[in-house]
Amino acid sequence: MPITAQDVMNLREKTGLGMMDCKRALLEADGDEAKAVEILRRKGLKVAEAKQGRAATEGVIASYIHTNSRLGAMVEVACETDFVARNAEFTRLARDLCMQVVAARPLAVRPEDLPVDLIEREKSIYREQVEGKPAHIVDRIIQGKLQAFYQQVCLLEQPFIRDESGKETVGDVVKAAIAKLGENIVVRRFCRFELGESAEKESGASAPGGAT
Repeated sequence: MPITAQDVMNLREKTGLGMMDCKRALLEADGDEAKAVEILRRKGLKVAEAKQGRAATEGVIASYIHTNSRLGAMVEVACETDFVARNAEFTRLARDLCMQVVAARPLAVRPEDLPVDLIEREKSIYREQVEGKPAHIVDRIIQGKLQAFYQQVCLLEQPFIRDESGKETVGDVVKAAIAKLGENIVVRRFCRFELGESAEKESGASAPGGAT
């Protein structure tokens, strides 16, 4: 299937990636735009993984206040250079993360940031739920339930609120930004505020690297 300049432009507008990258992806996908998007995502994730060990000492602390002024959030997002920290797409990412925190109420950035006692309590509940099942599948069931729990309470594991398909996680969005902007990006911490919420409840949601 012939690839037109308009096809390349359409894919570039959808993904924000370079013209040559979009053209190569369309050629590899035989002109199928959906397949080309998936190809670019896979390549982008590989690029992101290669950059994730690099030091991120710049960045922003972004904030978002919901329109009723009763909910708000702040998120610290780090990158490698001040140039990227001032980039409009990086700023948009940080704001989207704030909106995610307001809407989805995560408890921590990533699973390893959750308190150990909380995870153990969840495991205990799951063990009770699978009591009587064959021993060789109990651990597998518990791990599956834990993963579902992480998708509810860990920011990077949550479905991204702007993705209507529900397939893209916040972590996927961050990795795509790393691939696109060419720098490591780290979500360090966040805090969420709700009018009338007790100080005890707020401090109870705190976790290292999470809602601090």
